Amino acid sequence: MIELRTPKEIDEMAIAGAFVASVLEQTAAASKVGVNLLTIDKLAHSLIRKAGAESCYIDYHPSFGASPFGKVICTSVNDAALHGLPFDYTLRDGDVISLDFAASVGGWVADSALTFVVGTPRDEDLHLIETVDAALVAGISAAQPGGRMGDVSAAIGDVCRAAGFGVNTDFGGHSVGHTMHGDLHVPNDGRPNRGFPLNPGLVFAIEPWLMLGTDRIYTDKDGWTLRSADGSRAAHAEHTVAITESGPRVLTARS
Repeated sequence: MIELRTPKEIDEMAIAGAFVASVLEQTAAASKVGVNLLTIDKLAHSLIRKAGAESCYIDYHPSFGASPFGKVICTSVNDAALHGLPFDYTLRDGDVISLDFAASVGGWVADSALTFVVGTPRDEDLHLIETVDAALVAGISAAQPGGRMGDVSAAIGDVCRAAGFGVNTDFGGHSVGHTMHGDLHVPNDGRPNRGFPLNPGLVFAIEPWLMLGTDRIYTDKDGWTLRSADGSRAAHAEHTVAITESGPRVLTARS
């Protein structure tokens, strides 16, 4: 069921959003050449405990996951596009890494992701990241009260295609509330003026993701990590957004 939140509830969700944003800032700052992915997960775990928050990932076991996730943050490196399960890997100069983190604070969930280069960047990687970030901004800008979800999807897809990328719609955004994944799906491509109405109180995650050379993915043998079919690099960006009377409110905005 898709529920609308009151202004007070959205304010409460913003507390979870601020925590998620803070964890992403701190884990991103710690993600340097020579740092192990398991160290990043350990840091996120310690921040959850310190805040008295709850992980949305560690026991998460949807139909597309081979087992409970077992970690508290997704670390997707290079050709890993989504759901990167942290493992014993040490970051190298030039790696592209996406961090995706969701947590519950006071019973409310927020979800966010960002992508960056560790060390020396390549031009094509920067173009990829800049495009996915621009697609996220476009999707948020299109999330206006009185509109339709297709407006958000079309805005994302337009940016991605204009930059020369194919768009995979197997995975996308979703509604957010007391749980991480609600019934509402937010595709990364679509037609304007179609789909679910964007009424004030609707809260959902917008999350464009792209790969340099393909729009096809496969599941890694770990049962979770989704990788590009051709081994090309990937990027992912995400914010939790609330529709308000005055426009979209980004609940996971970072400083």
